Amino acid sequence: MLIGLTGIDRGDALATSGDYFSKQAVWMCLAMPAMLAATWIPYRLFKPLVWPLFLVSVILLIAVFFLPARNGSRRWIPLGPISLQPSELTKLAFILALSRYLMYRRNYRQLTGLLIPFLVAMVPIGLILREPDLGTSLVFIPVLFGMLFTAGARPRHLISLVLLGVSLTPVLWMGMSAEQKSRVVTLFTQADGGPAPRGDGYHLHQSKQVLALGGPWGSELGGMSVTNPYAYHLPAARTDFVFCLIGERWGFGGCVLTLGLYLCLIGRGLLVAAATREPFGRLVAVGIVTQFATQAIINAGMTVGLMPITGLTLPLLSYGGSSLVATCFSIGLLINIGMHPGYEMHGDPFRFD
Repeated sequence: MLIGLTGIDRGDALATSGDYFSKQAVWMCLAMPAMLAATWIPYRLFKPLVWPLFLVSVILLIAVFFLPARNGSRRWIPLGPISLQPSELTKLAFILALSRYLMYRRNYRQLTGLLIPFLVAMVPIGLILREPDLGTSLVFIPVLFGMLFTAGARPRHLISLVLLGVSLTPVLWMGMSAEQKSRVVTLFTQADGGPAPRGDGYHLHQSKQVLALGGPWGSELGGMSVTNPYAYHLPAARTDFVFCLIGERWGFGGCVLTLGLYLCLIGRGLLVAAATREPFGRLVAVGIVTQFATQAIINAGMTVGLMPITGLTLPLLSYGGSSLVATCFSIGLLINIGMHPGYEMHGDPFRFD
């Protein structure tokens, strides 16, 4: 989070407008108690609440369509001086609900038994795609597959579903909005150097340029300096492209440190999942870790032209209260699960003949 604050502060300086740094610092003061609360309350007490929580999150996703659009999309619910982004709540609610459903079942060992988990996932995915928010909707698929694999679904069934999904790509393409299609096309038509292109190609061109301006050491340690202010112009720099600001300020070393910290967080989360014998806790841990890994890969990948440009935050680093509070609460759950790996022992879970 501190690294993220340095990137947001750099974004404030380059934009010369908006005080995102102070706002993010306030959100950090709210997010830390949320993490401590998730650590202190025994996670098994959340089991009876997971389906009502998931239902509330779906209702909130529907509610955004009755509110005015902001920047061409409907993702936020205004609550006085702040805004709630329901999709951030839905990601965690989905993980908890799916963990509750999978914890003691065996029907997902059959191909037909995977139908209900996929239907549960399609509800938020469909609503979030309609906002539109392609990046957030993509997170649910790896989380679903990771949790199904952990629970004991047969790998050949999961591979068959992946192949089926690939074969249905033309159908997905026809259902995508013009903006979403443009961002995918831009990925395959990008060209380095020269003047900045128009449209969606501009975001990708500028993200790579700002990242490259950091060089090995970054502007903070005497890196490159360009007098043209347009060279540093990057829309949504403090939210979706905060990784570029970190690279510009702290250089290649800052990028490596950031990715290394993510690897530590993800690796430690996987160790917590492996050590947990209680099914609900293990599934929640795997879901949270998969979500973090997916978001980090997609966000970092899109900044260098390996992924389509999507409105997906970088966990703990990007500006945004809903994302930061939900992420810290998820980390609190991970810590909670790691502290109580033996709750509700029921034989040897996740073992099949």
